[in-house]
Amino acid sequence: MPRPTLRGKPRPAAALLAAVLTVTAFCAADAVAGSYPFGPRTRDVNDLGNQYVPFHAHLWDLLHGRADGGLLVNWQSGFGSSFLPDLGTYLSSPFALLVALFPRDEIDLAVYTVTVLKTACAGAAMAWLLLRLRPGRWWAAGLLGAAYALCGWSVADASYNPMWLDGLVALPLLCLVGEWLLAGRRPLLGVLVVALAWIANFYTAYMATIGAALVLLLRMWLLGLPRRRALATAGRAAATVALGVGLSAPLVTVIYLGTQHAYPGRVTHFAPVDAEDLLARLLPTTYGFGSPALFVGTTALLLALALPFHRAAPRRVRTGWPLLVAAVTLSMQWTPTHLAWHAFATPNGSPYRQAFVLCALLVIAAWHALSYGVPDRRALIAAGALLALVAAVASGSGLVRSFAWPVLLLGAASALGGLLLLARTEDRAATETGSTPSTPPDAPAPPDAPARPDAPAGPHTPAPSPEAPAEHHAPLAGHRPHPTTAPARRRTLLAALAVVLLTGAQLGEATATSAVATRLRLGHLDDYAPWGARQQRQADLIAEADGWPRYRTDPGREQTVGNDPMAVGGQGAQYYSSLTADVLSRTLTALGDGWTSRGRNLQSLDNAVTDAVFSVGARVHSPPDQHQRWNPRDHSPATVTRQDVPPLVTVRPAGAAARGLRGVAAFGPSPYRNQELLLGARVYTEPALTVRTAAGRPPRTGHGDRRGLLIDARRAADAGRRPTITATCRPGSEVYLWAPHFSGTARLTTAPAAGSGGTPYGPTGRFASDTAKIAAMQRLGAVPASGRLRIELVPSRAGAVPDRAVGCLDTARLRAAVQRLKTTGATEVSVSDGAVRAQLPAGSTGTAVVAAPRIAGWRCAAGDAAAVPARQYYGLIAVPLDGAATSLTCTFHPPGLRLGGAVGGASLLTLAVLGAAAAVRRRRAAGRPARPTTTPPRERTTAAL
Repeated sequence: MPRPTLRGKPRPAAALLAAVLTVTAFCAADAVAGSYPFGPRTRDVNDLGNQYVPFHAHLWDLLHGRADGGLLVNWQSGFGSSFLPDLGTYLSSPFALLVALFPRDEIDLAVYTVTVLKTACAGAAMAWLLLRLRPGRWWAAGLLGAAYALCGWSVADASYNPMWLDGLVALPLLCLVGEWLLAGRRPLLGVLVVALAWIANFYTAYMATIGAALVLLLRMWLLGLPRRRALATAGRAAATVALGVGLSAPLVTVIYLGTQHAYPGRVTHFAPVDAEDLLARLLPTTYGFGSPALFVGTTALLLALALPFHRAAPRRVRTGWPLLVAAVTLSMQWTPTHLAWHAFATPNGSPYRQAFVLCALLVIAAWHALSYGVPDRRALIAAGALLALVAAVASGSGLVRSFAWPVLLLGAASALGGLLLLARTEDRAATETGSTPSTPPDAPAPPDAPARPDAPAGPHTPAPSPEAPAEHHAPLAGHRPHPTTAPARRRTLLAALAVVLLTGAQLGEATATSAVATRLRLGHLDDYAPWGARQQRQADLIAEADGWPRYRTDPGREQTVGNDPMAVGGQGAQYYSSLTADVLSRTLTALGDGWTSRGRNLQSLDNAVTDAVFSVGARVHSPPDQHQRWNPRDHSPATVTRQDVPPLVTVRPAGAAARGLRGVAAFGPSPYRNQELLLGARVYTEPALTVRTAAGRPPRTGHGDRRGLLIDARRAADAGRRPTITATCRPGSEVYLWAPHFSGTARLTTAPAAGSGGTPYGPTGRFASDTAKIAAMQRLGAVPASGRLRIELVPSRAGAVPDRAVGCLDTARLRAAVQRLKTTGATEVSVSDGAVRAQLPAGSTGTAVVAAPRIAGWRCAAGDAAAVPARQYYGLIAVPLDGAATSLTCTFHPPGLRLGGAVGGASLLTLAVLGAAAAVRRRRAAGRPARPTTTPPRERTTAAL
């Protein structure tokens, strides 16, 4: 922009500069790290690949009318899950809608673009806020805005948790709302900003709201507001937050009650990090999963450290901001306040999710140090000494790697050099004009920011706005001044060099820190391949086989990510969310399913009985994902198998339903018997087992989670020396192995000949378990004609095999049971977003069972009867039948939606009434004659805010 334009619009210029610098450093870091989309390394680590990309893919399908389900029910995951809580947790950001503009097979690029845009908007919002707090150089505000957007929390933690980035955007916006409250302006817009922040991501918005409240309290103290006016401002702030959160209530209450019905997962206890690790994360290129990422760049850190020693700043400013930074830092390390930051629940995973608030406070403190003029040499020397002390203490941390020191030294040298050059330009300008302005002439005070009590006085008064009269700048009559003078040119060159040094330091450090975090994450977390040939093949096969709602098509046991159904299509058991329903997790676990993430990441269960129960008529069989290095190398093609299954709605006899109405509590310890209970027929034989260790001895007996027979991880060179399970079953029946706490492989083998091992046949069952996961039941093949089966185990770690680990499935009995369920089941089934409708055979009695988990919110009616809360049949939706009804209707309403709607409606009505009252007052005031004010000068200054 031309210089006169920048003088008139410093905030847009600063916001644009911050966004450009942010995008430049963010993308450059991925290019340096060789990460997608600029290199071969995937960026889909941990939950980004398992949850967020698939959820955005499902949103793409919803926006294009291709999803099974809608806003209320996601019929693709978990055999039917509540989607509105997931939408509010992962997808409610306005930025998420941008994925609809990308091709479906470029969903990874869409999520990456959304991530970059959110980060850039956070930098722009912070730059805008800084110039609203204090006048100053627009380019410096842009530079510090980028420092906030590229803080350690952003690049190390939030870049692969893109919904958290909405909190990064929300914090400066909520601080702007606080400034509007101080000025008594934009009350309606303030409420809408709060509502939008809480809708976009309520979790980080909660933390951002606390941070903005702390900033507002400090601002009121700095301004020296009278008590009455301070209380009135605080009251307006509380009302603004209450109304804004109230408007978001239809989504927030649904999420809150969704967490109450979710599987509990892991309970963790907070342990603060050591001082060395805490201070280490202030430095560039440090990374640690369990420590607070506080990096904001050496320039911002030096300025924040210099603020207490900056004599040009008022005493309250020099005291208030450093004390707030210290208080927030301590609150992160103390368990009660740590819990308060996280809504009184220690999070699973990274425990310092509020660190972005501290990063923002460091940047704001840095801005206050710079806005009163560049700190003098005394202050910079003190800041440099403190930085050296921080580095010395941090050197004892294992998070500081060898490459951090050259980056830190170069960044510190550039930052100090740039600040000293900038101070020199100010000194030269002051010498030539005979004053010592703290605010440069090219950065006037914003027109809507009147003088404040914390503004500098005397020689530090900011330079007048260019729009104000300035007779001493007027040229003499008849004199034509030169465009520039030699001293002015030197000042310009020094200033330009300072800007280059400061910008280079910020960009270089941020790029290096982000690149290091990207590379180290790949070694610390699981990673997944972006969309490619494997996912495209799965999607094509599912599209060809899909028959929903006549039957389900499961994406397969060999999963690519934890949410395959949302990524590639189909309708399966797989589901990974923080809101995975408790009833779903417990039901599938009782049936022999496996999970990770302590029960919240459910897997597909490749089992003929459960496929019949849940109406899975087509199943994709893919080779193990070759992206995962621990998987065996297998390049066989993906295929589809089909089987005859009952409809989605079946009818069970009254006698068989009595026990099932107890729900999941009616299940026993054996998954084979539990499957039979749901099926309504005996189809398994559980033979007596003989288990031998690799040494040929009976194994020890385990306890607790490792109940059963303990298997060690020692391997012998001879296959005959491996642990074995032997049993006797009906020839031709299918063999299943259930070993939830076993890790390794299992295969059926022939009886070993003298001096040699048995010959393996049938598929290889692969099992994986640890403290956060259990293994799913696996099919191993058919029982040989002799009726004697032998399972050879190859353990990868110590584990256990249950007493009743083997089940032999009689396929003829299963076919007969399926035929009975088809005969008595629904003749027609239709499924919409939140409803299931079925036509039943005339005279149906007993219990109608919908093959979907009975999550909270389902209401059903048989025939013309009134809808009542659905009952359970071993965890599935159940409706009693009296023989008169020939139809069934079940509808779903997420718990909390009605309550949230009522609160949101009341908030909207209150906002409308307040807006109308304010309009009436303004109209009446406009009709009255103006009265001369008698407010004292000090009171006028405060009232103007």
